[in-house]
Amino acid sequence: MSDAPREGPMQAAESKADIALIEAARDAIRKNYDATTENHTVGSALRCGSGRIYVGVNVYSLHGACAEFIAIGAAITAGEREFTTIVAVRGPDGEEILPPCGNCRQMLADYAPGCDVIVPTGAGAAKVKARDLLPFPYGAS
Repeated sequence: MSDAPREGPMQAAESKADIALIEAARDAIRKNYDATTENHTVGSALRCGSGRIYVGVNVYSLHGACAEFIAIGAAITAGEREFTTIVAVRGPDGEEILPPCGNCRQMLADYAPGCDVIVPTGAGAAKVKARDLLPFPYGAS
């Protein structure tokens, strides 16, 4: 595997499927947002090759889990192995689309390098391949 950065084109995240996925993430955090202790402030939604959508919310603690980890874990638990698109949102209504943090970028590089990730841009939401978010991923050989 080359250590050179991989750059791919971004696509606007404006299809009906993309909008539905963003809305699923927003619905997950709307139902679970914790304004008191801020234990749950991010929601994520993952579409799999089967077309099914799995959601998760972050679990805040000393070694908490990001919403993306929870969504992918739920999908894997259900037997899914092909991940097509993922998004994370923050806020009581999920109004802010978030790019994945460094840990999530590494996890996506490991589990779903070809997965589209919906990220915020100055021109609105766009999709980029997970592998393009982390140009020099750690890899145990």
